[in-house]
Amino acid sequence: MQRDRLDQYPRPMPDVYDLAPKVELHLHLEGAIPRKALWALVQAYGDPETPTLEAITARFEYRDFAHFIETWQWMLPFIRTPHDWTAVAEAVARSLAAQDIIYAEASISPSDFRQHQLSVAEIATAVRRGLDRVEGTRVNLLVDLVRDTGPEWCGRTLEEVIEVASETGVVGITIGGSEQTYPPGPYAGVYRRAGEAGLGRTVHAGEAGGPENVWTALDELGVDRIGHGVRAVEDPALVRRLVARQVPLEICPTSNLRTGVVSSWAEHPVIELIERGARVTINSDDPTYFECSLAGELRRVAALTDLDVQRHTGYAIDASFADEATKRRLRSTVTAWWAER
Repeated sequence: MQRDRLDQYPRPMPDVYDLAPKVELHLHLEGAIPRKALWALVQAYGDPETPTLEAITARFEYRDFAHFIETWQWMLPFIRTPHDWTAVAEAVARSLAAQDIIYAEASISPSDFRQHQLSVAEIATAVRRGLDRVEGTRVNLLVDLVRDTGPEWCGRTLEEVIEVASETGVVGITIGGSEQTYPPGPYAGVYRRAGEAGLGRTVHAGEAGGPENVWTALDELGVDRIGHGVRAVEDPALVRRLVARQVPLEICPTSNLRTGVVSSWAEHPVIELIERGARVTINSDDPTYFECSLAGELRRVAALTDLDVQRHTGYAIDASFADEATKRRLRSTVTAWWAER
């Protein structure tokens, strides 16, 4: 898959994309573990097939989306205890703060770690402990219910989430995983229950699956925003719907390239979606696995189309599941920074 190292963080001379206060809505905590922190976990638990830090980097090459999922599964045995989750969360938060990402919604996937026999409460509490050790960024949590476990298990996981959401900073749900095998329709009941509980709702759709999954997410799941959604461009009527209703899209450009969803930067649907007036937010998805950064994503998209970074950061704030007081504070920070340039 296409590899692009030009936009990795940090750059020798920071530019506006590095320095501006940023907001990220589509970020998998486990996919954002800095490589050195991930290497420490691999060393602690051992993996004879990954003897060096460089060997970890070599794993971040993917034939297609399914191969990326295989690499994701390779990581799962290395986060086993509450202490591991706290260390991971703290490392991710420090990385976000260093990148001037002032707010993020990071998803965690407790169901992927069932073999370690930790509850949602144990994982979410441990993660919150690590996040709260870091100043300079606010990280709220989403729980990825993991579509591959099926609607029944997702429903059980959701009930655990609801019990601890307020005390651990969980503000919403998503379902990631193998969209090409598990379309969103069967999860409508789960999403209805999440809405009743006051949780924000987003879903991975229109990434590994086609535009029909985006339609389903809108009409049957009642989502507040769409994770990825790039394949919406295959259906002009769907694009018109997204633009007319200003449905927020969590676009992750390098992720789409590295997993083979999109073949090149020049053909990336983000260009058409922005030019058509869709409510696009830019995100990094799994920055360690895709060797990218939010600053780099913004920089590259801005080079391809008319991207107003301040305006699109505002879109992300508006689309976030943060409370109104937090949104006002974020808007004030962003406005003040750009006014002083």
